[in-house]
Amino acid sequence: MGLEVDPPKPPELEFVDPNEYEDATITGDGATEIDYRREELQAFLEEGAWEEALEEWLGDTDLGEREYLIARDLDLFAEFDFFWDDFADRVGYHAPGIPEDWQTREYHPGLDTWGTVSSINAELTEFGQIVSVVLKEEYIDWEAEYEPPEDLPDFD
Repeated sequence: MGLEVDPPKPPELEFVDPNEYEDATITGDGATEIDYRREELQAFLEEGAWEEALEEWLGDTDLGEREYLIARDLDLFAEFDFFWDDFADRVGYHAPGIPEDWQTREYHPGLDTWGTVSSINAELTEFGQIVSVVLKEEYIDWEAEYEPPEDLPDFD
């Protein structure tokens, strides 16, 4: 089916410790400063990764135009965060979402049911995953620097 809408601009990635998010945990070697490579990821997003992922997502999303426009009105696409997770050799992400107290806060006049809220939140998470995969598979040419200890058990 596909959704034909004006695409949002990529988010501007700023330093946030991903461990502050409820949906992300980054482990490392105990270093105080971890390089999340946000500047490089920002450049990749602007060079086409965001557009590629958005095109793929818009072709498959279950969101209707109404729900998409609510997410745009709330500027949720600008709240995405992407960061390099060296330990897992992946691009981690934090997808924004509509908070649970949306009714009491009168968050947006177009929000009328939990189904709408859940749909928007789920599809934004799906979009974040697509962006993460596009970045890793199409743009990133570096290797993870994390070296696991040699004394780990072999589970093969």
